[in-house]
Amino acid sequence: MTGSATATGLLGDTPSRDYAGKLRRFNAFAEPEIRQAMASLALKPGMRVLDAGCGTGEALRWLADEVGPEGAVIGMDLSVPHLKAAHLIAPENGALVLQGNMLDPPIAPASVDLVWSVNAINHLRSPAAGVDALLALIRPGGRLALGQSALLPDMVFAWDSRLERLVNEAVRQYYRDRYRLDERELTWIRAIVGLLRQAGLRQVRVRTFMIERVAPLRVEDENYLVEAIFRGTWGDRLQPYLSDSDYEEMMRLCDPQHPDFALRRPDFHFLQSFTLAVGHL
Repeated sequence: MTGSATATGLLGDTPSRDYAGKLRRFNAFAEPEIRQAMASLALKPGMRVLDAGCGTGEALRWLADEVGPEGAVIGMDLSVPHLKAAHLIAPENGALVLQGNMLDPPIAPASVDLVWSVNAINHLRSPAAGVDALLALIRPGGRLALGQSALLPDMVFAWDSRLERLVNEAVRQYYRDRYRLDERELTWIRAIVGLLRQAGLRQVRVRTFMIERVAPLRVEDENYLVEAIFRGTWGDRLQPYLSDSDYEEMMRLCDPQHPDFALRRPDFHFLQSFTLAVGHL
């Protein structure tokens, strides 16, 4: 779908929606683990790869490194602002970047060796339909790789599991209320292995990479945690879902100007999972 302002999935995506800043911060933060996941695929020079839901395009460069100058990388995303960002950093050897809906991709059938899709299939109301549409693009013997972060709850406040649990529950309730969803619609994505097997893929395998950070943090890690999580995902929007005392404590821990700022603690320890499920056509 191109040009429509109507939301096409669970999480309000449209061709004009723009959360490029959050995507760039996540990619800078998780680059070491995502590149490790890519390396586990043992891609070969000359392969043709599609990144379905390429966002701001950082993974296009990493995939191009894997398939070499003899290969080809295609990026596809629904969001025009995201694609503008992707064009600016696309590999110099000419990655193709296209606007398109994952359910109706503007790509020839049976034309790629691998579809790589990270944190994208969970935006669809019908994940099975999304998988079917992507499978139609893959050559016989090719693979579909679905990556998903945070299948396990993140660990941020390692020293206070109670507050962490309440914050995670508040985030889930916020998204249910914002998009008028029930809990099942936000948790089915944990079943991506079953999704690949139900689609008839062979040799389905899965591997989870832990994104683990301790103090002192890299600039990329702190930028992601502060801007994308503490401000972009938590912040004021969680106030209705927490008690006054818990909200105030969370805000102190998330404020870089406060003495209690979580990322300055010597015992800060962060964990987030990144799971890659792969199946053969």
